[in-house]
Amino acid sequence: MSGLFITLEGPEGAGKSTNREYLAERLREHGVDVVLTREPGGTPLAERIRALLLDPTAEPMATDTELLLVFAARAQHLAQVIRPALARGAVVLCDRFTDATYAYQGGGRGVSESRIAQLESFVQGDLRPDLTLVFDLPVEVGLARAAARGRLDRFEQEGRMFFEAVRQTYLHRAAREPVRYRVVDAAQPLDQVQRSLDSLLPHLLGACLG
Repeated sequence: MSGLFITLEGPEGAGKSTNREYLAERLREHGVDVVLTREPGGTPLAERIRALLLDPTAEPMATDTELLLVFAARAQHLAQVIRPALARGAVVLCDRFTDATYAYQGGGRGVSESRIAQLESFVQGDLRPDLTLVFDLPVEVGLARAAARGRLDRFEQEGRMFFEAVRQTYLHRAAREPVRYRVVDAAQPLDQVQRSLDSLLPHLLGACLG
């Protein structure tokens, strides 16, 4: 049995956390060792960095500071959680990973793809997700869902143009590398979204149990 690294990506309100739990449950029904984690965060130290990144009341954060904090949290997360889990053969389901950096810091903030790629190579080496599920939905739907959850974090307070750029970056990356990415229509009712995840199970089980 080999480890499998699956990331769930998408904008605010796309249902990544709910569907991550669903996918984990389905895999565990087949005896798969599943690790659930998220970014930024995943370890106590990385969660403290997450709090800094999301705090809307903190001092204005320079774009480079934001980018470096994201990768600092990622380095800790990889060392303490992701790499050890993959080494023992677990399936890691991660709510956001480096595609989010390309979408939010790249598409949203305007950081060049080459700068992000340099940090990606430095922090991750050759480690990349085996599968990335992009939960896509119209920006106004996602923002309405996020607002319904309550107080908005620092990213959720950004405007429509920011999130349009985030969405388009995700879709562009998925179109450019269709073998790794699967785009899921997250505007559908939840049961339909989860049926689309069920269709992936044979492939995932074959990869992690084969």
